[in-house]
Amino acid sequence: MELWTEGEPAMLCSLFFISFISTATSFEMKTIYCTISDSCDCDFNPNIQGLEWDLYKNVYGQHLAQEIVSESVASFLKKTNPDRPLVLSFHGASGTGKSMVSTMLGRHLYGTAMGSPYIHQFVPTLHFPLADRVKRYRSDLKRWVQGNLTACARSIFIFDEMEKMPTGLIDVLEPFLGPSHVVFQTNYRKAIYIFISTAGQEVISKVALENIRAGQDREEIQLKELEEPILDSVYNNQKSGFYHSRIILEKRITHVVPFLPLRQRHVERCAQREMCQRGECQRKDVAKAVGGVVTYTPQDGQHFSSTGCKLVPAKVNLFL
Repeated sequence: MELWTEGEPAMLCSLFFISFISTATSFEMKTIYCTISDSCDCDFNPNIQGLEWDLYKNVYGQHLAQEIVSESVASFLKKTNPDRPLVLSFHGASGTGKSMVSTMLGRHLYGTAMGSPYIHQFVPTLHFPLADRVKRYRSDLKRWVQGNLTACARSIFIFDEMEKMPTGLIDVLEPFLGPSHVVFQTNYRKAIYIFISTAGQEVISKVALENIRAGQDREEIQLKELEEPILDSVYNNQKSGFYHSRIILEKRITHVVPFLPLRQRHVERCAQREMCQRGECQRKDVAKAVGGVVTYTPQDGQHFSSTGCKLVPAKVNLFL
């Protein structure tokens, strides 16, 4: 008995070959489609309402960061064809919530904190540890960013510990942050860049301390009091990754996001959240105790936690 008639084997082989080629190239075709289509965007699934709620519920004492991040992201995503990427620069002391907010952005834009292949985090001490290799690092960074933008226009790039970034390295990104640079096969202007730094914290603490001594509410501090002084500080600070940077000179940063130093009540809220995560919400006494053992500055007033909420989990362990 014949299993197929004359000519059918060739036709079946052709169909198998076409199916194989289709499967092998489907990821590549999706990648290309994602770079040019407004309806794909590489698994991009923004939840702006969720982001706003998360910022309101879990970020303490940071009214400026809450407002700037939620409003700037929402406004940026409303544009189907933005004229430039969204560039946010987070500044403030350790433990004030900078990394937490960047994680929230990943979670509410891609549905995962840092697990998406389209969220890229760079840490100078890990990725750029040697100051004498800046030329090589510049070449590598440019290639990495351009390659990831080609794969997904909605890429998110996070640069942590900018105060440890080798001088001159980050300027290789300046063309990507403006309105005129071209990246083949992608709308690079859909990307989001986040810079995280402790540089500028002295400026922020000074304004926050003046606010207290003037008897004003913390929420009365406005961005206009901080934005230019922060940019001037990091631009002229030799220990800043933005030292004499063209990114600042050419005004490529969309928004400066100040994170204010935290007071004892904010530390206690962090401790209370930690207790709830451990199933011990009723232990308000522990939250109060943690707030009492944290070190505060300056010496003549002891208004601000010297480590923000960074040491709260370890301090909670002392009372459990």
